Amino acid sequence: MPLSNMDIEMYESEDPIWNPALRTMPIPGIRKMVNLAASLPDVIHLSIGQPDLPAPDTVINAAVEAFQAGQTGYTMDAGLPELLESLALYYGERYQRPLTADNILVTTGATEAVYLALTSVSAPGRHFIVPDPAFMLYAPLIRMNGGEVTEVPTRAEHNHQLDPQEVLDAIQPNTYAIVLNSPSNPTGTLYPKETLEAILQEAAYRDIHVISDEVYDHLIYDGKTYPSVLASCSDLDNVMVISSFSKTYSMAGLRIGWLIASQAAIKKLRRYHMFTTTVANTPCQWAGVAALHHGREFIDGMLAEYTRRRDRIVELVEQTPWLTGYKPEGAFYLFPSLPDGVNGTNVALRLLKETGVCTIPGETFGNHCSNALRLSYSTSLDKIEQAFERIIPWMEKQDFG
Repeated sequence: MPLSNMDIEMYESEDPIWNPALRTMPIPGIRKMVNLAASLPDVIHLSIGQPDLPAPDTVINAAVEAFQAGQTGYTMDAGLPELLESLALYYGERYQRPLTADNILVTTGATEAVYLALTSVSAPGRHFIVPDPAFMLYAPLIRMNGGEVTEVPTRAEHNHQLDPQEVLDAIQPNTYAIVLNSPSNPTGTLYPKETLEAILQEAAYRDIHVISDEVYDHLIYDGKTYPSVLASCSDLDNVMVISSFSKTYSMAGLRIGWLIASQAAIKKLRRYHMFTTTVANTPCQWAGVAALHHGREFIDGMLAEYTRRRDRIVELVEQTPWLTGYKPEGAFYLFPSLPDGVNGTNVALRLLKETGVCTIPGETFGNHCSNALRLSYSTSLDKIEQAFERIIPWMEKQDFG
């Protein structure tokens, strides 16, 4: 259903009962579109940002067994010891970097990890650099705590690659941190190792933190090796890396994420974590242990399926008038552009109402991408085909010149 009056009041009211910082948080464009879609018949969603494949049986069985074994109490505040040890071993082997359980904090999804990382360091007078477009949490969380944000725009004609020199040029004397997200939501862009190294080297030299959201680190196409910040940083003293099981093992609703940082940082964040969600879901942490020991069979099958979908949606966007696309290298998003000056929100609303295809307008993800749409291909090939059977004829009738 559409946004209610209560929704509007929560986000926009100046009633003194609300913390004024709430006004820095926009009404989420994703929620607006999905709520509107719920009131319409026969909607095809290219909007949902979660895997549509079922989680592996071993993961589900591990959660069920944990429930049956009475594992329904609190874990240690940093997380289930077996999960912390498994994560340390897994990342240590993957990136040839020695890690211990004391380098990791298990959180209620990657969302809590992002919240803890950004709100624990944002403060008046501190400056942050964020790509544009970017996942919608970053800038509002910084601003609601008094931080300043500079957005570095990326462009469809350059596959939305982040130019490291533009990032370095945006550094100010009060820059505290640079936020990265690769592969990116909403663009699916994978930052190459050279980009990360250039940013990390300058950040370390200037004592600037790098906060890297790597939740799509296994959704990497065409046989590429994932260039993680963990593989490129000299140490963890100015780095926080965030990930989760949500996208890798179709565990989005199980809400198990984590944050990797120096032992000193984790010690402080554990205390903050106790004042937010206290601990993550216990049976689902056991499911995470099972996921880490599951092997690559599920991931390889998932990648093969998403690769087919990616390749087809890229072809369909190329056939669609007024859309400029590219070939994403990760995640399950494409972020094509409309002509300059065209309002993507108006297009997304008209597409939904007139064709029944739900997309997400670009301005949800930043201030420099209002002429774009986010398309998610975490839906079946049949649904993607049906969606473009509606989109292409509709676009052919438009005059955006």
